[in-house]
Amino acid sequence: MNLAGTTTSRTHPLDLPAYAIADGIRRQRFHAVEVVAEALHRAEACQPELNAFTLLRHEHALASAHQADEAARAGQSLGALHGVPFAAKDMTPTAGDLTTLGSWTSGDPVPTESALCVRRLEAAGGILIGKTTTPEFAFSSFTQSPRWGVTRNPRDPERTSGGSSGGSAVAVAMGVVPMAEGTDMGGSVRIPAAFCGVVGFKPSLGRIPMTILPSVFDNISHFGPLARSVEDAIAFMAATAGSSDEDIQSLPLPFDGMRARKAGLAGRRFAFSLDLGFYAVEPAVEMAIRSAVEDLRGAGAVVDEIPIGWSRAVVDQWFDIWCVFMSAYFGGRLAAGRGRMDPAVVAMIEKGLAMDATQYKRTELLRTAMWRDMARLFESYDALLCPTCAIVAPPVELTDDDFAESLPDGRLKGLDMTCPFNLLPQCPALSLPVDRAGVMPVGLQIVGRRYADEDVLAIALGMEKVLASSR
Repeated sequence: MNLAGTTTSRTHPLDLPAYAIADGIRRQRFHAVEVVAEALHRAEACQPELNAFTLLRHEHALASAHQADEAARAGQSLGALHGVPFAAKDMTPTAGDLTTLGSWTSGDPVPTESALCVRRLEAAGGILIGKTTTPEFAFSSFTQSPRWGVTRNPRDPERTSGGSSGGSAVAVAMGVVPMAEGTDMGGSVRIPAAFCGVVGFKPSLGRIPMTILPSVFDNISHFGPLARSVEDAIAFMAATAGSSDEDIQSLPLPFDGMRARKAGLAGRRFAFSLDLGFYAVEPAVEMAIRSAVEDLRGAGAVVDEIPIGWSRAVVDQWFDIWCVFMSAYFGGRLAAGRGRMDPAVVAMIEKGLAMDATQYKRTELLRTAMWRDMARLFESYDALLCPTCAIVAPPVELTDDDFAESLPDGRLKGLDMTCPFNLLPQCPALSLPVDRAGVMPVGLQIVGRRYADEDVLAIALGMEKVLASSR
């Protein structure tokens, strides 16, 4: 079953890019109220089948839309996202809204202040319409939690949306919003983007201040956009990037939107790895990725297929870090909440609590070797290209544990190919849909030089145009 398009109209203002929506409202060609009302209508229409939202902010969102229209009529100075609806993940605090992290152990907290990322989107004129689903503590590549249930794929509801920002990906894929906030610690923006056929961007560490964790020294965690297009991802970055003392690791590096829109591909040089040295890649994914690579060559880009000699130790050691992350931040909930927690989360926390500190520190040796490989690559190439995920979206009844097997040929029967680049958090990575017409979506992952977010977005924008013209 393909639900895409069943609740959308190509002529509705909500289907315009984010900046065009804001411009239309600013010029009073249409009204924020009609845009936000349509967004809420679409969210309600897809919710019973796909379960993308934990709550919808009908009263607050429509009140904000009325205020946006009044400001436009009064000729006030308006933000770049004036009247544009967006959604935020249930991991991320938003003032006045239940925020549970997908867990019964959270109780029913209602924050009094929104996370900085959300505040910046609202300061640019964006209107938050709802909160989106996440697995418990954002732990999984499948968006399903004891508290909120299963979130399903818009292309086929029997398959997963991906995780952990699955609700945000569905909201974008179904045309509810042009952009939604997600978090990415191991691929949680890029995985659902690939599975749902939208753009997902993990910025380099510190480009968007990470303010929602107990520690401001964590180094695998990122906010990032899920968006209908690269242009909308750029709009999200322009609103949210920039230094803040709320995050000591945030970078004093202003976002350059003009640089992000320099979309030419001619003369660009890309390294390409189908498998990063150790993944078993599904034939449908390989076919879509290789077709996209040929389109890029046809547009004048140089794409060299190169060997990358990594092994499944990359995934295993990322998982060690992830288990320690879970035990450090959520291990205190085990005593009282174990019976209501996802058993997989409990197992991860227990593994993290048992981790040897010296073993944990030694993961930095692998990360160092990986970085040296990438640094040599970037001496000759503008970016690395590889699949975002090794497979298309799997059935909803499977779990991450179904994708941890080493095959007889030594390859990993894995799901995502994203977590290696959370071990290299300074390198931005974007998932671009390359097979919208296929049975299920496929994402091409673009990994750039450290802190070169604008360059990765520009590359993706150029690729998006080339791939659209070739389909």
